[in-house]
Amino acid sequence: MPPQSTPLSHTGLPASIPAIDVAPLFCEASPARDRADRAIVEAAAGVGFFVARGFPSSLPIDRNSRAQLFRLFGLPEAEIRPLWRQKFDASHSNVYRGWFPRQRGFLTSKEGIDLGPDVAYGSSVTCGGDPLREATPLPSEQTLPGWRAAAAEYYLGMVQISQALMRSIARSLALEERFFDDAFDRGLSTLRLLRYPVRTDAEETAAADPSVWVTHQGHRYYVTGAPHVDSGFLTLLAQDGVLGLQARHRNGEWLDVPPMEGALAVNFGKVLERWSAGRIKATEHRVIGAGRERLSIPFFYEARAEAEIRPLPMDPPGSFEPFLYGDYLWATTTQFVEFKGMEALRAPRAARNHARPLE
Repeated sequence: MPPQSTPLSHTGLPASIPAIDVAPLFCEASPARDRADRAIVEAAAGVGFFVARGFPSSLPIDRNSRAQLFRLFGLPEAEIRPLWRQKFDASHSNVYRGWFPRQRGFLTSKEGIDLGPDVAYGSSVTCGGDPLREATPLPSEQTLPGWRAAAAEYYLGMVQISQALMRSIARSLALEERFFDDAFDRGLSTLRLLRYPVRTDAEETAAADPSVWVTHQGHRYYVTGAPHVDSGFLTLLAQDGVLGLQARHRNGEWLDVPPMEGALAVNFGKVLERWSAGRIKATEHRVIGAGRERLSIPFFYEARAEAEIRPLPMDPPGSFEPFLYGDYLWATTTQFVEFKGMEALRAPRAARNHARPLE
């Protein structure tokens, strides 16, 4: 069967987030793979979001794999506290990786943990002098038997999917399909486990920021994930069946991103938009809620810290100034609420600072 996406409305705009069968991406070149490539680049250039389905059975895209990772949220506070980042416990050395607790009074209301590539590749990818490459604090094997192995399997599965998607994009941009591979080889990719508790501080937050309340399709919701555009390249998101993730269409409409079982929501970030000269779109998105806890697992596919991002071969060399991805990532990540205040903890590695956030 060829990849299917949702039909267009009479205006020519997508009526909803496209769903694309990506199974052909994991096979040899074929007309089916060509059709999948076209469907992906059309979604990437349009709404900037799609739901990917049709993954090989060997990949951990199933409810049980998520449940294995979500066991972390059942630990008592005494077991979670050692995982906290330095921002939340000054006695800890981990700055970038680790646990962030929910903070009251902000538009974003969530808690979770950021896991780095060392969960899959070990100490070979850590570097004591760079917080972006620090070791990830993890629960002990005794505390959560099998959890570390499950995290490593999931991480490597997301790397495989991300690589297949980036190769699809490379083909659609008329580049050699492995063009992007080197930049991402054992890069800074983050596996994040998230819990959005039922919001109890909405009225308190609304006193300072009334935008915490929104109306969607005639119903009132609270915002629990502030509207934003991802800063990097590619994000894969596993959802737990609870609606709430929304993408903003170019016409301003907020579209629900369906939490389909066995599927991943896919969206693109600012660096890929810049790198592709706008051919790929970074899309604003948010999370809303109405009294139900929400769990999700985003995977942010990131390049190596030392990877230099420069115009693609078909674009004018001066279309933007090259920059090191690690410098850019630090400058942008520290603008998010769970990282604010950490800006000075990493100096730019480039001779000149090209790390200002992309407009």
